[in-house]
Amino acid sequence: MDPLDIARWQFGITTVYHFMMVPLTIGLGLVVATLQTMWHRTGREEYLRMTKFWGKLFLINFIMGVATGIVQEFQFGMAWSEYSRFVGDVFGAPLAMEALVAFFMESVFLGLWIFGWKRLPARVHLAAIWCAVIGSVFSAYFILAANAWMQHPVGVEMVDGRPVMNDIWAVLTNNTLLVHFPHTLAGALSVAGSFLLGIAWFHLWKRRRDGIDTVSADGSVVVGTTGSKGRDETDYRVWYRSLRWGAWIALVAFLGTAFTGHAQAQLMIHQQPLKMAAAEAACHDGTAFSVLSVANPRTEGATDCDDVVGVFEIPGLLSFLAHNDFTTDVAGVNTLIPQYQEAYGTHLPDDPMYGERAGQEIDYLPVMEVTYWGFRIMITFGGLAALAAAIALWVTRRGTVPNSRPLMRLAVLGILAPFGANAAGWIFTEMGRQPFVVVPNPDPTGIDQVWMYTAAAVSPGVGAGELLFSLIALTTVYAVLMVVEVVLLTRYVKGGVPAGMPELTAGEHDDHDEDHGPDGGPGGPDARRDDADVLAFAY
Repeated sequence: MDPLDIARWQFGITTVYHFMMVPLTIGLGLVVATLQTMWHRTGREEYLRMTKFWGKLFLINFIMGVATGIVQEFQFGMAWSEYSRFVGDVFGAPLAMEALVAFFMESVFLGLWIFGWKRLPARVHLAAIWCAVIGSVFSAYFILAANAWMQHPVGVEMVDGRPVMNDIWAVLTNNTLLVHFPHTLAGALSVAGSFLLGIAWFHLWKRRRDGIDTVSADGSVVVGTTGSKGRDETDYRVWYRSLRWGAWIALVAFLGTAFTGHAQAQLMIHQQPLKMAAAEAACHDGTAFSVLSVANPRTEGATDCDDVVGVFEIPGLLSFLAHNDFTTDVAGVNTLIPQYQEAYGTHLPDDPMYGERAGQEIDYLPVMEVTYWGFRIMITFGGLAALAAAIALWVTRRGTVPNSRPLMRLAVLGILAPFGANAAGWIFTEMGRQPFVVVPNPDPTGIDQVWMYTAAAVSPGVGAGELLFSLIALTTVYAVLMVVEVVLLTRYVKGGVPAGMPELTAGEHDDHDEDHGPDGGPGGPDARRDDADVLAFAY
């Protein structure tokens, strides 16, 4: 067992799992802050209920994201100590900013928001959730700044064989970062939009199934009530508005990911051309985009360029994606690999830091199944989420969803599509830069040239057995945490609005709160100060 392979599996599993929670935290946080702003401006009861319901789910996901993210820092020291030594002088600044500015900002103000209901003035309470959400966005920016530097090192000079940062502004305005960040935000909003759409569809369907809402002869909804504040006309408006909000957010976010993804692809052509060539299975120079390529069945499933068979290609499209025209050739794998070998060598250096891998031949081609299919899974799942949002807007134009269990299940299952797109995109980005953990800039003579092979990054004193034990232990813990999160989310989703506002069914939400806006209702100076209500929301 190679410790390097086990360490990569460990970091990959924990990172992808953690990253599943990051986009929902960012996207749903922005939605919750906007909903509370709408309630503050209009005083409409449905916006308060939407804020508390979606806010409850946001809190569950945020807490689980924190718990799973802490492990990442430990892995840098335990499994990737050589990597940490190499990048430490650069990563210190953005990661310190993430911890001291962004994380403390979001955690402190999130605490004020949780326990500030009916205690803080309305505007202060609203500002608290916005500060927490802005903190999470800043956190993403600083983390992506560190990751972008690994993809495209800038702002450093080499001192005694190590990169030392001499321009923090260059690191924080890295052109790779400036396209990664909006792409990540758009992906997060896509996750939040589908999350709202699927859950809201489920509750509208439940109202149809239980006979609360019916449909008139012309197909328009007839809103009903059970006499309970938990399932009244306001409850209907909560779910219908949530569904429409989610669908529009998902559509706009898809357009955002498409445009920013196009910008990323064009930048990748120049910064990591072999990654992009592998993503397209472009073995030879050309202009055609591969819609579908497969391995030659006569080669027993091998994955080098001699085995790739194009099934369906669109002429000129790859050139457009790379150069905004239809005629400029894009360099293929067979052209690029000799260039990499000439610039960076054909074998790993004969250095003790590489251990048993010293002197091995370098394979510059990433795993083509991962890059090729990861790229297409990302695009396909993102497109499916947008298509589902467009269909949902059309189907619900008359005010409700069809009374169909299969459609409801499909809508709920659709929540997973943007999660899959985000995960596939992240895996493609990280595995596509192999065999480098820090990717060299295209011009190897540049003064800021710095790179590191993944083979040199793993901790030399950690054995395969120790890594395998930690891999199994962490995977088990993360699996348990996943079950906990799914159970908690499912419980509160099924509970509906009363899950976030227990006072609705406990008779604690009186007419005084409904008749007044945020300055006369919860959070305002005339509000009741009910400890049980606040703690019920928090816990």
